[in-house]
Amino acid sequence: MADRQRILEKHLYKQMGQTCRAWELLAPGDRVMVAMSGGKDSYTLLHLLRKLVPRLPFEVELVAVHLDQVQPGYDGAPLEGWLEAQEGLRYEILREDTYSVVTDRLGTDGSATYCSLCSRLRRGILYTAAERLGCTKIALGHHRDDALETFLMNLFYAGKMQAMPAVYTTDDGRFQVIRPLIECDEARIAEYAQLVGFPILPCNLCGSQDGLKRDAMARLLSELEAEHPHLRNVMMNALRNVRPTHLLDPDVLAAWRARPAEVRPDAPPAPTRAHADAKPVRAGGPAKARLPVLRD
Repeated sequence: MADRQRILEKHLYKQMGQTCRAWELLAPGDRVMVAMSGGKDSYTLLHLLRKLVPRLPFEVELVAVHLDQVQPGYDGAPLEGWLEAQEGLRYEILREDTYSVVTDRLGTDGSATYCSLCSRLRRGILYTAAERLGCTKIALGHHRDDALETFLMNLFYAGKMQAMPAVYTTDDGRFQVIRPLIECDEARIAEYAQLVGFPILPCNLCGSQDGLKRDAMARLLSELEAEHPHLRNVMMNALRNVRPTHLLDPDVLAAWRARPAEVRPDAPPAPTRAHADAKPVRAGGPAKARLPVLRD
């Protein structure tokens, strides 16, 4: 059991570090708010960032922030106790009754999904807290499966090709939002979180609704991967391997034709086989800085 935990930790740490390096997610002087939902992904994110940050050649500060949304049956004591036990960690617990706002507007009969409104409310509260705390970046725990499910939802229901970027700047320009786990697969995160024993908090708002489109996308991916092993890895490679000349968006094609000469002058060939440890690719090539080693 301990050996398996170490193997998973090293794999996730390595993949997260590669993503941080390739997309330059961390920079000298950053103060990063780590948004803690109390789920497996945010626990894993904070745990691994706390291993990575001390090994960086520059100073980065982490601030963990959890939002109590006043959901029925909520008990944040296990999370708060875990945060308190993390030596030297700065953290805050916020409390805002977004649950009543969401259910008042959308009802409780299950005819409407809560995710979009709940997400907007939560995001606004976290942005306000990040500004007050002097944070330059906000780290979210989205992983590879989140990105692929979002891509399929946009493709099937919104008529656009859009997934989740590793980093983006908020509309008001105040912060960068980063996703260090965006190339880590959910199954490994779930197994690792169980082995470590993170005190997971249930979500009684969105988690209580059936028939969500995201759940349907997750089922579709699982069904397809049962027949085609490594399908999720192949799809993730596709998000790194876009061919603007073979799409039908004239703006994308015009931007591609006007690109600087040093940006992928010769597009790499499509991968012939996928593997579980595929390395991330970025325009201009990955950064050359080495990943700090995670030692036992």
